[in-house]
Amino acid sequence: MVLSPVRVVAMSFAAAIVVGTALLLLPGAVEPGSSTGFTEALFTSTSAMCLTGLIVVDTPVHWSGFGQVVILALIQAGGLGIMTMASMVGLVLADQIGLKARMNTAAEARASELGDVRDVVIGVIRLSIGIELVTAAALALRFALGYDEPVLRALWLGVFHSISSFNNAGFALYSDNMIGFATDPWICVPLMIAVILGGLGFPVLFEIGRRLRRRAPRSRSRAGWTLHTRLTVSVTAVLLALGFGAVLALEWARTLQGYNAAEKILVAAFQGVMPRTAGFNSVDYADLDDATLLVTDVLMFIGGGSGGTAGGIKVTTFALLLFIIIAEVRGERSVTILDRRVDTRVQRQALAVALIGIGLVMTSTIVLLAGTPFGLNELLFEVTSAFATVGLSTGITAELPHWGQWILILLMYLGRIGPITMVSALAARQRGRRYDLPAERPLIG
Repeated sequence: MVLSPVRVVAMSFAAAIVVGTALLLLPGAVEPGSSTGFTEALFTSTSAMCLTGLIVVDTPVHWSGFGQVVILALIQAGGLGIMTMASMVGLVLADQIGLKARMNTAAEARASELGDVRDVVIGVIRLSIGIELVTAAALALRFALGYDEPVLRALWLGVFHSISSFNNAGFALYSDNMIGFATDPWICVPLMIAVILGGLGFPVLFEIGRRLRRRAPRSRSRAGWTLHTRLTVSVTAVLLALGFGAVLALEWARTLQGYNAAEKILVAAFQGVMPRTAGFNSVDYADLDDATLLVTDVLMFIGGGSGGTAGGIKVTTFALLLFIIIAEVRGERSVTILDRRVDTRVQRQALAVALIGIGLVMTSTIVLLAGTPFGLNELLFEVTSAFATVGLSTGITAELPHWGQWILILLMYLGRIGPITMVSALAARQRGRRYDLPAERPLIG
């Protein structure tokens, strides 16, 4: 029996999570005197493989060096797997459909002009490791020179947080995450840059790198950018600015009141970047205003770029939905973005991804509200963070009952593989009818 690419993606992630759980259940994975239950191991393995960062045990205290290596390996495997699979799905499907559908599928699966599968995989690995090495070097130097960490310890801290940041995982080797480095730009800025690059997605980074190597004239370079890259970069920039501005304005006289102006800007910028969806935090989210949490909910749900390490419904999906609304308000017969017409099938895919995401978040929040003592803001934040594979939390993850943590496990898994498998399935299925049913228009609005 030949498995479809959709099933291969889902089963590969599930198998990796199972292996990670088994390794984390080993006695050597925890510090002496500690023990790990099955739910804790499964939750941590899922969170690492799905690049989320939610935790039910204190990472640096509970897990031994071996356990931390397992977590890091899961993060790296999850990041490389997601990026390569997202780019490879279109190439695999291209052998099963016609020429016109091949071009559409390649664009939808972010595999346009990426060459064969081998070139895609090699390119992703080189790019990922290159960015991670540069980030690790910057962080290790700061840990060694600025915090007097021993060389090996500084290297380990640099490598761990570099891989965690580029892969948008949010796992940290400090019990308070990055709160202790909230005002240190030499730690925060490299983390932010790595998070943004990972969140843009491999297809965008690949195209930018190709353009830089060619060193084309500016006018020609602009004209040749793909719609996907232009949308991803522009919408990401807008969302980063909105996140930064919202945190700065809403928390200026509250959580940020103890910092000077420059420090407030750094802290607000850090928290504006992390919903891309990294999960590092330099402030305690339990102390933030409800309005700030709601803004963060929206940013987390949108997420980052397609074909990258970020989660959420993706910025291109969000942008397309906005343009659909604009076209409908204007009474236009087709949806156009940056002088390009968008196929109606792609519009339906965007609506399906967004509405299914909303359904999962709302249903899970209602169930947890009915069965736990926590409030709406806390649970909506937790559920959105899990589905969008962010990892930000107000601190209630470990306090949820086991059945509540299993809901988050399922959300993390669906949130990670869902957009890829869903869009791939929709792209692969083109069932046409030999007849049309009578048309009728229900009242809308």
